Amino acid sequence: MTVQNLSNPVSVEKIVERIFAFRQITRSDQNLLMSALLAKNFINDKEQFQINRVFEGVQKGSIRVVE
Repeated sequence: MTVQNLSNPVSVEKIVERIFAFRQITRSDQNLLMSALLAKNFINDKEQFQINRVFEGVQKGSIRVVE
């Protein structure tokens, strides 16, 4: 697992793009996504939409959860 520099966090958009590109979410992806979201004071509408897309993808089975 890689450690992200807090002064240059990975964007939520980039993480979501990777999840959909591979059609899977790994533990590392989950941690990166949580870190990116928790580093913010608020989540904007675009980020909320992206999070919902991932959640719905997992629910529908188009995104696999892998270790």
